[in-house]
Amino acid sequence: MCNRTMEPTGVIFDLRRYTVHDGPGIRTTVFFKGCPLRCRWCHNPESMNPAIETLLTFNHRRCPAPSEAENRETIGREVSVDEVLREIEKDTIFYDQSGGGATFSGGEPLMQADFLLALLSACAEREIHRALDTCGYASWATFEKILPRVNLILYDLKLMDDAEHLRYTGVSNTPILNNLEKLAETGVPIFLRIPLIPGVTDTEKNLEQIAGFIRPLKNIQRVDPLPYNLLSEDKNQRFGFPNRLEHLEVQSAEELSRVEDRFVSMGYNVKIGG
Repeated sequence: MCNRTMEPTGVIFDLRRYTVHDGPGIRTTVFFKGCPLRCRWCHNPESMNPAIETLLTFNHRRCPAPSEAENRETIGREVSVDEVLREIEKDTIFYDQSGGGATFSGGEPLMQADFLLALLSACAEREIHRALDTCGYASWATFEKILPRVNLILYDLKLMDDAEHLRYTGVSNTPILNNLEKLAETGVPIFLRIPLIPGVTDTEKNLEQIAGFIRPLKNIQRVDPLPYNLLSEDKNQRFGFPNRLEHLEVQSAEELSRVEDRFVSMGYNVKIGG
C-alpha cells in the first residue's frame, strides 16, 4: 500500500508504549493487522483480517444477536512510516537506559514486508533496537529482505505435529520449521516463544518434540513459554466471534515450573511469559 508520494504506508491495529514482554528492556510495540494463521486461541482475533474493518462490540458474556450490539469499533488504521516513527522516538531515553527498543508484532508483520522494511530501516538509522515478533509463516525471500535490519527475532513455535498444526492454526507447519532452521544459521539472535495452550501445545509429547527439534539449532538465546492467555475468550465475546476452543484454565505455577525446568536442563535461558 502506498500514498501519492509513494512513501510506504501500512495498516496497524494498535501501538503500545512501555511494553516489557516483547523483547529486552522497555519497548514500543507496533501491532500490524493481518495474519496468515487462524489460531483457535488467538488473543488478537480482530487482527486476522488485513483490511481496516468496523466490528460490532458487545458487553455480554455470550455471543448475542447483532441487534444486541453495544457499539461499533473500527479496527485498524493506515499509517505512514513517519507517523509510527514519531511515536517510537518518544521513548528513546527509556530504550537507552533499559536496553529496549521497538518491536514489530501483529497479526503478522511479514504480511506487510515493504512497510516493515521501511520502519526497520528508519529505526536503524536512529540506532533504535529492532525486534520482529513472527509466526514464521512467510517465504524465505521475505525473511531475507528484512533480516539485515533486524536485531532480534521473537519466533513462535506452536505444534510439531503437522496435522495438529493444520487443525488448530489452519496452515501447515512445514514452512515455519524450515524457516526456523534457516534463521538459526544466519546469526540473528532468536527468542523462541511457545504459546502454552492447555491440552494442545503444552502436552508432554509436543514439548518433547519441540525440545528435540531445537536442540541442534544455533542462536536460540532464550526460550519463552507463554502461559495461556484468557484474553482470547474475552475478545471473542467482545466482538461476537465464536469460541473455537472450550474454556481453558491458565497453567498452574507448578505446571509452568515443569516446562521451565525442561528447557533450563537443556542449557537455555528461560523466561516464563517472555
